[in-house]
Amino acid sequence: MRDVTVENSAGPSKHQAVALRVGADLSAFHRCSFVGNQDTLYVHSLRQFFYDCDVYGTIDFIFGNSAVVLQRCRLYARRPLPGQQNFFTAQAREDPNQNTGISVHRCQVKAAADLLPVQSSFLTYLGRPWKEYSRTVFMKSFLDSLIDPAGWSEWDGSFALSTLFYGEYENSGPGATTTGRVKWPGYRVINSSTEARAFTVEPFIEGDQWLTSVPFLPGLA
Repeated sequence: MRDVTVENSAGPSKHQAVALRVGADLSAFHRCSFVGNQDTLYVHSLRQFFYDCDVYGTIDFIFGNSAVVLQRCRLYARRPLPGQQNFFTAQAREDPNQNTGISVHRCQVKAAADLLPVQSSFLTYLGRPWKEYSRTVFMKSFLDSLIDPAGWSEWDGSFALSTLFYGEYENSGPGATTTGRVKWPGYRVINSSTEARAFTVEPFIEGDQWLTSVPFLPGLA
């Protein structure tokens, strides 16, 4: 899919309202926009790649259990309902042997225009664990000031906090400071380029073998 906008205009009062669900292997999206509120982009399963795309939402708005890389995309949190919080991701890996996860690589993580003037009134997190072995990494991305210092949020008490894998590698911006991050057993600041490279296009989704008509960065650089 290229140069297409997919929107669910139900609004935040309708709660869960998916704009696009993707369950096809070798799915690629280039210069597209996905607009919604809660649960905008359902990266359901298999291998997926997004390049130079925009994703707008509020709660768990990039979620599912695919092996997906979002590269050079712009992720925008919108204004939720009063009393709600924003979560960019909610990954759903159910078994540690599954090769799935959400990799956000060289993206921009920001507030949308409607959230920006009231940003201090809402808590916003990089993600929370939908399933027990939830796996998400943010690498070499710009994290703006809307990101809470803790970075990540619980789903339900201590559920999945010792079994999830959440990592951050060489991010920048006012929301990228890791000194105040959660102290969960499953969270880590990735310091090894070898470890981070495992979540790039070539090893994580074997993109060098099938991304023939969409630009991509094969490695970390």
